[in-house]
Amino acid sequence: MKDKHISLGKLLGIPINLDYSWFLILALITWILAQSYFPQEFKNWSQFAYWFVGLITSFIFFLSILLHELGHSVIAKKYKIKVRRITLFIFGGVAEIVKEPPKSSAEFWIAIAGPITSFLLAGIFYLLQIASSGNEYITAAFQYLAYINFILAVFNLIPGFPLDGGRVFRAIVWAITKNFKKATNIAANTGRFFGFFFIMLGVFQILQNNFVDGIWIAFIGWFLESAAMSQIQRQALNDLLAGHQVEEAMSQDYGIIYPDSTIDEIIDNHFIGANRRCLLVKDDNAIVGFVTPHQLNSVSKDERHFKTIKEVMIPEQTIIKVTAKSQLLDALKTMDENGVAQLPVVEDDEYVGVLSRDSVIRYMLELHRIGH
Repeated sequence: MKDKHISLGKLLGIPINLDYSWFLILALITWILAQSYFPQEFKNWSQFAYWFVGLITSFIFFLSILLHELGHSVIAKKYKIKVRRITLFIFGGVAEIVKEPPKSSAEFWIAIAGPITSFLLAGIFYLLQIASSGNEYITAAFQYLAYINFILAVFNLIPGFPLDGGRVFRAIVWAITKNFKKATNIAANTGRFFGFFFIMLGVFQILQNNFVDGIWIAFIGWFLESAAMSQIQRQALNDLLAGHQVEEAMSQDYGIIYPDSTIDEIIDNHFIGANRRCLLVKDDNAIVGFVTPHQLNSVSKDERHFKTIKEVMIPEQTIIKVTAKSQLLDALKTMDENGVAQLPVVEDDEYVGVLSRDSVIRYMLELHRIGH
Protein backbone atom coordinates (compact mmCIF):
# COMPACT_ATOMS: atom_id res chain seq x y z
CA MET A 1 0.00 0.00 0.00
CA LYS A 2 1.31 3.42 -0.88
CA ASP A 3 2.33 5.77 1.89
CA LYS A 4 -0.32 8.41 2.52
CA HIS A 5 2.23 10.83 3.89
CA ILE A 6 4.70 13.28 2.41
CA SER A 7 7.94 13.52 4.38
CA LEU A 8 9.16 17.03 5.21
CA GLY A 9 12.35 15.90 6.93
CA LYS A 10 13.12 16.05 10.65
CA LEU A 11 12.84 18.69 13.34
CA LEU A 12 14.59 18.11 16.69
CA GLY A 13 15.19 14.57 15.43
CA ILE A 14 11.45 13.93 14.92
CA PRO A 15 10.19 13.06 11.40
CA ILE A 16 7.62 15.59 10.14
CA ASN A 17 4.99 14.36 7.67
CA LEU A 18 2.06 15.79 5.73
CA ASP A 19 -1.00 13.64 5.21
CA TYR A 20 -2.65 14.23 1.82
CA SER A 21 -5.80 15.41 3.64
CA TRP A 22 -3.78 18.43 4.80
CA PHE A 23 -4.04 20.00 1.35
CA LEU A 24 -7.84 19.89 1.62
CA ILE A 25 -7.94 21.68 4.96
CA LEU A 26 -5.31 24.19 3.80
CA ALA A 27 -7.51 25.05 0.80
CA LEU A 28 -10.64 25.24 2.99
CA ILE A 29 -9.10 27.56 5.58
CA THR A 30 -7.58 29.78 2.88
CA TRP A 31 -10.99 29.99 1.18
CA ILE A 32 -12.76 30.89 4.46
CA LEU A 33 -10.19 33.58 5.23
CA ALA A 34 -10.21 35.05 1.71
CA GLN A 35 -13.97 34.96 1.13
CA SER A 36 -15.42 35.48 4.60
CA TYR A 37 -13.18 36.45 7.51
CA PHE A 38 -10.88 39.07 5.99
CA PRO A 39 -13.58 40.76 3.81
CA GLN A 40 -15.75 41.20 6.92
CA GLU A 41 -12.92 42.49 9.11
CA PHE A 42 -10.98 44.54 6.53
CA LYS A 43 -12.81 46.39 3.77
CA ASN A 44 -11.60 47.60 0.38
CA TRP A 45 -8.83 45.07 -0.20
CA SER A 46 -8.32 43.65 -3.67
CA GLN A 47 -9.30 40.03 -4.31
CA PHE A 48 -5.63 39.20 -4.77
CA ALA A 49 -4.83 40.67 -1.34
CA TYR A 50 -7.57 38.64 0.36
CA TRP A 51 -6.35 35.40 -1.20
CA PHE A 52 -2.64 36.11 -0.74
CA VAL A 53 -2.94 37.11 2.94
CA GLY A 54 -5.34 34.19 3.47
CA LEU A 55 -2.86 31.69 2.04
CA ILE A 56 0.12 33.04 4.02
CA THR A 57 -1.97 33.10 7.21
CA SER A 58 -3.06 29.49 6.65
CA PHE A 59 0.54 28.36 6.28
CA ILE A 60 1.55 30.14 9.50
CA PHE A 61 -1.45 28.65 11.28
CA PHE A 62 -0.27 25.14 10.40
CA LEU A 63 3.22 26.09 11.51
CA SER A 64 1.58 26.98 14.84
CA ILE A 65 -0.03 23.52 14.96
CA LEU A 66 3.36 21.96 14.27
CA LEU A 67 4.84 23.93 17.19
CA HIS A 68 1.90 22.78 19.36
CA GLU A 69 2.74 19.14 18.57
CA LEU A 70 6.44 19.80 19.10
CA GLY A 71 5.51 21.05 22.58
CA HIS A 72 4.10 17.59 23.36
CA SER A 73 7.05 15.87 21.72
CA VAL A 74 9.80 17.76 23.51
CA ILE A 75 8.32 16.97 26.93
CA ALA A 76 7.76 13.33 25.92
CA LYS A 77 11.43 13.04 25.01
CA LYS A 78 12.32 14.54 28.40
CA TYR A 79 10.59 11.52 29.91
CA LYS A 80 12.55 9.19 27.58
CA ILE A 81 9.47 8.40 25.51
CA LYS A 82 10.10 8.02 21.79
CA VAL A 83 8.11 10.15 19.34
CA ARG A 84 7.71 8.21 16.08
CA ARG A 85 6.65 11.21 13.98
CA ILE A 86 4.46 14.31 13.79
CA THR A 87 1.81 14.34 11.07
CA LEU A 88 -0.25 17.31 9.89
CA PHE A 89 -3.65 16.23 8.58
CA ILE A 90 -7.24 17.39 8.12
CA PHE A 91 -7.93 17.73 11.85
CA GLY A 92 -4.70 19.62 12.55
CA GLY A 93 -1.79 17.55 13.76
CA VAL A 94 -0.79 14.57 15.87
CA ALA A 95 2.44 13.60 17.59
CA GLU A 96 2.73 9.80 17.56
CA ILE A 97 4.13 8.93 20.99
CA VAL A 98 4.96 5.23 20.97
CA LYS A 99 3.90 4.32 24.51
CA GLU A 100 1.84 5.55 27.42
CA PRO A 101 3.60 7.77 29.97
CA PRO A 102 5.01 5.85 32.93
CA LYS A 103 3.23 7.93 35.58
CA SER A 104 0.44 10.46 35.97
CA SER A 105 2.76 13.46 36.31
CA ALA A 106 4.43 12.62 32.99
CA GLU A 107 1.01 12.29 31.34
CA PHE A 108 -0.01 15.69 32.75
CA TRP A 109 3.04 17.62 31.56
CA ILE A 110 3.17 15.97 28.13
CA ALA A 111 -0.52 16.75 27.59
CA ILE A 112 -0.50 20.31 28.92
CA ALA A 113 2.60 21.27 26.90
CA GLY A 114 0.56 21.64 23.68
CA PRO A 115 -2.05 24.10 25.00
CA ILE A 116 0.67 26.06 26.83
CA THR A 117 2.53 26.37 23.51
CA SER A 118 -0.64 27.60 21.78
CA PHE A 119 -1.34 30.15 24.52
CA LEU A 120 2.24 31.43 24.20
CA LEU A 121 1.86 31.69 20.42
CA ALA A 122 -1.43 33.58 20.87
CA GLY A 123 0.36 36.06 23.10
CA ILE A 124 3.28 36.44 20.68
CA PHE A 125 0.97 37.02 17.70
CA TYR A 126 -1.05 39.54 19.73
CA LEU A 127 2.10 41.52 20.49
CA LEU A 128 3.11 41.33 16.80
CA GLN A 129 -0.37 42.56 15.86
CA ILE A 130 0.15 45.65 18.02
CA ALA A 131 3.69 46.21 16.71
CA SER A 132 2.55 45.98 13.06
CA SER A 133 -0.37 48.39 13.35
CA GLY A 134 1.02 50.51 10.50
CA ASN A 135 0.50 47.75 7.93
CA GLU A 136 -3.08 46.52 7.67
CA TYR A 137 -2.22 43.30 5.79
CA ILE A 138 0.32 42.15 8.36
CA THR A 139 -1.92 43.26 11.23
CA ALA A 140 -4.80 41.22 9.77
CA ALA A 141 -2.71 38.06 9.65
CA PHE A 142 -1.37 38.46 13.20
CA GLN A 143 -4.84 39.29 14.54
CA TYR A 144 -6.27 36.08 13.14
CA LEU A 145 -3.29 34.00 14.29
CA ALA A 146 -3.57 35.37 17.84
CA TYR A 147 -7.28 34.57 17.86
CA ILE A 148 -7.05 31.09 16.33
CA ASN A 149 -4.17 29.95 18.56
CA PHE A 150 -6.12 31.07 21.62
CA ILE A 151 -9.19 29.15 20.40
CA LEU A 152 -7.02 26.12 19.62
CA ALA A 153 -5.60 26.13 23.15
CA VAL A 154 -9.03 26.50 24.78
CA PHE A 155 -10.62 23.82 22.56
CA ASN A 156 -7.82 21.36 23.31
CA LEU A 157 -8.41 21.82 27.04
CA ILE A 158 -11.91 20.31 26.80
CA PRO A 159 -11.66 17.41 29.29
CA GLY A 160 -12.49 14.64 26.85
CA PHE A 161 -10.11 12.03 25.47
CA PRO A 162 -8.28 12.18 23.03
CA LEU A 163 -7.99 15.98 23.31
CA ASP A 164 -5.12 17.35 25.37
CA GLY A 165 -7.62 18.32 28.05
CA GLY A 166 -8.82 14.72 28.13
CA ARG A 167 -5.29 13.53 28.74
CA VAL A 168 -4.83 16.17 31.46
CA PHE A 169 -8.11 14.99 32.97
CA ARG A 170 -6.94 11.37 32.77
CA ALA A 171 -3.68 12.31 34.49
CA ILE A 172 -5.59 13.95 37.36
CA VAL A 173 -7.98 10.99 37.76
CA TRP A 174 -5.00 8.63 37.53
CA ALA A 175 -3.18 10.53 40.26
CA ILE A 176 -6.25 10.46 42.51
CA THR A 177 -7.36 6.85 41.94
CA LYS A 178 -3.91 5.33 41.29
CA ASN A 179 -5.72 3.30 38.61
CA PHE A 180 -4.67 3.93 34.99
CA LYS A 181 -7.42 1.71 33.53
CA LYS A 182 -10.18 3.47 35.45
CA ALA A 183 -8.79 6.90 34.54
CA THR A 184 -8.63 5.94 30.86
CA ASN A 185 -12.23 4.72 30.78
CA ILE A 186 -13.52 7.85 32.54
CA ALA A 187 -11.59 10.18 30.21
CA ALA A 188 -12.61 8.23 27.09
CA ASN A 189 -16.31 8.20 28.00
CA THR A 190 -16.10 11.92 28.72
CA GLY A 191 -14.59 12.30 25.25
CA ARG A 192 -17.54 10.39 23.76
CA PHE A 193 -19.93 12.74 25.57
CA PHE A 194 -18.26 15.80 24.05
CA GLY A 195 -18.16 14.07 20.67
CA PHE A 196 -21.94 13.55 20.71
CA PHE A 197 -22.39 17.12 21.98
CA PHE A 198 -20.50 18.53 18.99
CA ILE A 199 -22.44 16.30 16.60
CA MET A 200 -25.74 17.63 17.98
CA LEU A 201 -24.40 21.19 17.93
CA GLY A 202 -23.42 20.73 14.29
CA VAL A 203 -26.88 19.42 13.40
CA PHE A 204 -28.44 22.40 15.17
CA GLN A 205 -26.22 24.77 13.16
CA ILE A 206 -27.29 23.06 9.93
CA LEU A 207 -30.96 23.45 10.88
CA GLN A 208 -30.25 27.16 11.46
CA ASN A 209 -29.03 27.36 7.81
CA ASN A 210 -25.40 27.63 8.92
CA PHE A 211 -24.51 24.65 6.75
CA VAL A 212 -20.70 24.93 6.42
CA ASP A 213 -20.04 25.55 10.13
CA GLY A 214 -22.57 22.87 11.07
CA ILE A 215 -20.97 20.21 8.90
CA TRP A 216 -17.52 21.07 10.22
CA ILE A 217 -18.61 21.01 13.89
CA ALA A 218 -20.44 17.70 13.39
CA PHE A 219 -17.39 16.28 11.64
CA ILE A 220 -15.19 17.25 14.60
CA GLY A 221 -17.71 15.63 16.93
CA TRP A 222 -17.64 12.42 14.90
CA PHE A 223 -13.84 12.40 15.04
CA LEU A 224 -13.80 12.90 18.83
CA GLU A 225 -16.41 10.19 19.43
CA SER A 226 -14.60 7.73 17.14
CA ALA A 227 -11.21 8.40 18.72
CA ALA A 228 -12.61 8.06 22.25
CA MET A 229 -14.35 4.80 21.32
CA SER A 230 -11.09 3.50 19.85
CA GLN A 231 -9.40 4.15 23.19
CA ILE A 232 -12.13 2.23 25.03
CA GLN A 233 -11.69 -0.68 22.61
CA ARG A 234 -7.93 -0.52 23.08
CA GLN A 235 -8.39 -0.75 26.84
CA ALA A 236 -10.66 -3.76 26.32
CA LEU A 237 -7.94 -5.32 24.17
CA ASN A 238 -5.41 -4.80 26.95
CA ASP A 239 -7.78 -6.44 29.44
CA LEU A 240 -8.33 -9.41 27.11
CA LEU A 241 -4.62 -10.05 26.50
CA ALA A 242 -3.30 -9.25 29.97
CA GLY A 243 -1.40 -12.19 31.46
CA HIS A 244 -1.06 -14.08 28.17
CA GLN A 245 2.32 -14.94 26.71
CA VAL A 246 3.74 -14.74 23.20
CA GLU A 247 3.93 -18.53 22.81
CA GLU A 248 0.13 -18.72 23.08
CA ALA A 249 -0.46 -16.51 20.03
CA MET A 250 2.61 -17.08 17.87
CA SER A 251 2.50 -19.07 14.65
CA GLN A 252 4.89 -21.90 13.86
CA ASP A 253 3.89 -21.80 10.20
CA TYR A 254 6.82 -19.73 9.00
CA GLY A 255 8.92 -20.41 5.95
CA ILE A 256 12.64 -21.09 5.69
CA ILE A 257 14.27 -19.62 2.58
CA TYR A 258 17.80 -19.20 1.33
CA PRO A 259 19.72 -15.99 0.60
CA ASP A 260 20.41 -16.76 -3.07
CA SER A 261 16.72 -17.22 -3.95
CA THR A 262 15.28 -14.52 -6.21
CA ILE A 263 12.49 -12.28 -4.96
CA ASP A 264 10.11 -13.54 -7.66
CA GLU A 265 10.66 -17.13 -6.51
CA ILE A 266 9.90 -16.26 -2.91
CA ILE A 267 6.77 -14.27 -3.78
CA ASP A 268 5.39 -17.10 -5.93
CA ASN A 269 6.23 -19.96 -3.56
CA HIS A 270 5.65 -18.41 -0.15
CA PHE A 271 3.70 -15.15 -0.14
CA ILE A 272 1.24 -16.08 -2.89
CA GLY A 273 1.38 -19.86 -2.83
CA ALA A 274 1.42 -20.38 0.96
CA ASN A 275 0.03 -16.99 2.07
CA ARG A 276 2.87 -16.45 4.56
CA ARG A 277 3.67 -12.98 5.89
CA CYS A 278 7.21 -13.51 7.14
CA LEU A 279 10.15 -15.77 6.38
CA LEU A 280 13.43 -16.67 8.05
CA VAL A 281 16.54 -16.75 5.87
CA LYS A 282 18.88 -19.66 6.52
CA ASP A 283 22.46 -20.21 5.37
CA ASP A 284 24.89 -22.91 6.56
CA ASN A 285 22.36 -24.18 9.13
CA ALA A 286 22.10 -20.76 10.78
CA ILE A 287 19.45 -18.04 10.56
CA VAL A 288 21.03 -15.05 8.83
CA GLY A 289 18.04 -12.82 8.11
CA PHE A 290 14.33 -12.09 8.15
CA VAL A 291 11.98 -11.08 5.33
CA THR A 292 8.47 -9.60 5.28
CA PRO A 293 6.35 -8.19 2.41
CA HIS A 294 7.67 -4.73 3.27
CA GLN A 295 11.19 -5.60 2.14
CA LEU A 296 9.95 -7.23 -1.07
CA ASN A 297 7.64 -4.33 -1.94
CA SER A 298 10.62 -1.98 -1.84
CA VAL A 299 11.93 -3.65 -5.02
CA SER A 300 10.36 -2.75 -8.37
CA LYS A 301 8.65 -5.53 -10.34
CA ASP A 302 11.25 -5.26 -13.11
CA GLU A 303 14.06 -6.11 -10.67
CA ARG A 304 12.42 -8.96 -8.78
CA HIS A 305 13.44 -11.68 -11.22
CA PHE A 306 17.16 -11.14 -10.64
CA LYS A 307 17.47 -9.49 -7.20
CA THR A 308 18.11 -11.96 -4.40
CA ILE A 309 16.80 -12.21 -0.87
CA LYS A 310 20.28 -11.48 0.46
CA GLU A 311 20.02 -7.95 -0.99
CA VAL A 312 16.79 -7.02 0.80
CA MET A 313 16.59 -9.14 3.98
CA ILE A 314 16.89 -7.75 7.49
CA PRO A 315 20.28 -9.04 8.75
CA GLU A 316 20.06 -11.39 11.75
CA GLN A 317 22.03 -9.07 14.00
CA THR A 318 19.45 -6.28 13.55
CA ILE A 319 16.31 -8.43 13.83
CA ILE A 320 13.95 -7.27 16.59
CA LYS A 321 12.89 -10.41 18.48
CA VAL A 322 10.75 -11.45 21.41
CA THR A 323 10.98 -14.50 23.63
CA ALA A 324 8.26 -17.12 23.80
CA LYS A 325 7.65 -16.34 27.49
CA SER A 326 7.30 -12.56 26.94
CA GLN A 327 4.01 -10.94 27.81
CA LEU A 328 1.85 -10.59 24.72
CA LEU A 329 1.01 -6.95 25.51
CA ASP A 330 4.71 -6.15 25.80
CA ALA A 331 5.32 -7.74 22.38
CA LEU A 332 2.54 -5.62 20.83
CA LYS A 333 4.11 -2.50 22.35
CA THR A 334 7.43 -3.54 20.81
CA MET A 335 5.71 -3.78 17.42
CA ASP A 336 4.18 -0.32 17.86
CA GLU A 337 7.41 1.29 19.05
CA ASN A 338 9.35 -0.10 16.09
CA GLY A 339 6.63 0.19 13.46
CA VAL A 340 6.67 -3.51 12.52
CA ALA A 341 3.89 -6.05 12.03
CA GLN A 342 5.85 -9.27 12.70
CA LEU A 343 8.37 -10.38 15.29
CA PRO A 344 10.43 -13.60 15.27
CA VAL A 345 10.09 -15.57 18.50
CA VAL A 346 13.12 -17.17 20.16
CA GLU A 347 13.58 -19.59 23.02
CA ASP A 348 17.02 -20.55 24.32
CA ASP A 349 18.52 -18.67 21.33
CA GLU A 350 16.57 -20.85 18.89
CA TYR A 351 13.89 -19.51 16.54
CA VAL A 352 10.61 -21.21 17.45
CA GLY A 353 7.93 -19.14 15.72
CA VAL A 354 6.72 -15.77 14.47
CA LEU A 355 4.31 -13.39 16.17
CA SER A 356 2.30 -11.25 13.76
CA ARG A 357 -0.64 -8.92 14.14
CA ASP A 358 -2.69 -11.47 12.20
CA SER A 359 -1.81 -14.27 14.62
CA VAL A 360 -2.69 -12.02 17.58
CA ILE A 361 -6.07 -11.19 16.02
CA ARG A 362 -6.79 -14.89 15.49
CA TYR A 363 -5.83 -15.57 19.11
CA MET A 364 -8.08 -12.76 20.34
CA LEU A 365 -11.02 -14.14 18.37
CA GLU A 366 -10.41 -17.54 19.94
CA LEU A 367 -10.31 -16.03 23.44
CA HIS A 368 -13.53 -14.15 22.71
CA ARG A 369 -15.19 -17.29 21.33
CA ILE A 370 -14.49 -19.31 24.43
CA GLY A 371 -15.44 -16.39 26.67
CA HIS A 372 -12.05 -16.14 28.31
